Amino acid sequence: MPSSDATKRGKRPSSRHIGALRGLWPYLKPHKALALGWIIFLAISSGAVLVLPVAVRHMIDRGFAGADPAIINRTFAALFAVALVLAITSAARYFCITLLGERALASLRRALYSHLIRLDVGFYEKTRVGELISRLGTDTELVQTVVGSGISMALRSAVRLVGATVLMVITSPSLAGLAALVIPVVLLPILVFGKRVQRLSRHSQDRLADASAVANETLNAATAVKAYAREGQESRRYGEAIIAALATARRRIGMRALLTAAVITLVFGAITLVLWAGAHQVLEGELGAGVLSQFVLYAIFAASAVGTLSEVWGSVLRAAGAMERINELMAEQPQIADPAQPKSLPRPVRGEVHFDDVRFHYPTRPDTAALDGFHLHVNPGETVALVGPSGAGKSTVFNLLLRFYDPESGRISVDGEDLRALTLPELRGAIALVPQETVIFGGSAADNIRFGREDASDAEVREAARAAEADEFLSALAEGYDSPLGERGVRLSGGQRQRIAIARAILRDAPLLLLDEATSALDAQSEAAIQQALERLEKGRTTLVIAHRLATVQRADRIVVMDAGRIVAQGTHETLLAEGGLYAELARLQFAA
Repeated sequence: MPSSDATKRGKRPSSRHIGALRGLWPYLKPHKALALGWIIFLAISSGAVLVLPVAVRHMIDRGFAGADPAIINRTFAALFAVALVLAITSAARYFCITLLGERALASLRRALYSHLIRLDVGFYEKTRVGELISRLGTDTELVQTVVGSGISMALRSAVRLVGATVLMVITSPSLAGLAALVIPVVLLPILVFGKRVQRLSRHSQDRLADASAVANETLNAATAVKAYAREGQESRRYGEAIIAALATARRRIGMRALLTAAVITLVFGAITLVLWAGAHQVLEGELGAGVLSQFVLYAIFAASAVGTLSEVWGSVLRAAGAMERINELMAEQPQIADPAQPKSLPRPVRGEVHFDDVRFHYPTRPDTAALDGFHLHVNPGETVALVGPSGAGKSTVFNLLLRFYDPESGRISVDGEDLRALTLPELRGAIALVPQETVIFGGSAADNIRFGREDASDAEVREAARAAEADEFLSALAEGYDSPLGERGVRLSGGQRQRIAIARAILRDAPLLLLDEATSALDAQSEAAIQQALERLEKGRTTLVIAHRLATVQRADRIVVMDAGRIVAQGTHETLLAEGGLYAELARLQFAA
């Protein structure tokens, strides 16, 4: 089951540079106090470290050479004081930067989720949910790791490198000059290997997202997988995705290992060369032993800083690749958006619906018109049933009315107002939908019904459940209305899930009601009870009903027969049967069966 998305991602240009991390600034900016505290404590702790070699020099040149215990005592007391300052400031620095990273991560995740949930339905037709979950989880974790520790280590090492380099020059200009000659040789592998690590980091994250998408698809369809005995095949498919991710990760790890080995070899080779020259200067009396010791310590600080920077650089590049993926999502803009100067529906909303010469193609099916020259006028309070073969365009009517998409031409209005002139909350707040496939969330039964209206009281929730014939089975649950229904409602039957959806619509109490095969999952006895509940619900409301079973739409005020995106007939059940045509053929096939 290969995915075209995966193919496209495989050809995606590699991450360009660490500039993608600039996208973190809006999430770091609100926490300036933590950032300032981190910088202050970083400066103090780095300064404390750089003081240590000076104490060692004094201990060697004045304490050991002069055999003065007092100087040694004062030196060690000073060392302990410096260590105490280093301990306190390092702890404070860690606290500030780690909390800064956690807060920035929380802000980033909130912003990313808020952005994703507002993207339109068309975006989700071309993007796998598993990949989005990977970006919300794995990618943001990578970014948090860099903010919480990587950047701190990098800046701490950079400060020590600069400080140690300056003090090396002050301590011994000749040895510092020799060390400067080999610095370009040390930096060369970082620049060469760094770009390759960055590219491989991006590919590694893409492959992990592929594996996550496969797992999300199959685990959410566990029943279908088991029904078709596909456990082995799906395990192999996931295994192949993991192996692909592992192969990319192996190349990234190998490249980073080469970078580390090259940097360590060159850095300590340079230190050895400098120490060799310094040792000869001591033997010739040109340099004191304490001065050489001080220079050696500064050289070690500088070398360890370079080593740390090379290690952290790989993490920074991985985070840059992750942030680039996140930035791509944040750059996505919904095609369906609120107008700049919205209008409001007249109050009270009457529910008059008008489709005027509407033409529409789905983005994923550009060659086939879902609606073509579609005209439909629904009067306030009228119940209209849409019937026809699969692919006739019935669900498209609902999708356009809910403004999941906009028509390519024509106009759709409610109470005379063009849908594109209304805000999405204004429009959808006037509509209650009972879908064919009910979505159940992992919360309690009451929470799932209250999804229709968040501020509903417990009494209103129970009343809606009773009207939807759901009170009996909900009350029988272990914790009644407080019982969790499990992920996707696995503890309920199909008919019970559908009654929850009907209860939501009843609770919403909207003037426009959309019923998409609302009784398809019910047995005959339950369907009769629900039909009575729906008849009560439809009173005083404009209702559009999609039904394949014609027996459920005979009570409609008008039946609209659709085929190939057009209306081919409309009228009552009796008049349509008398006319013959598509409706009569559908009725003959169903009732004869």
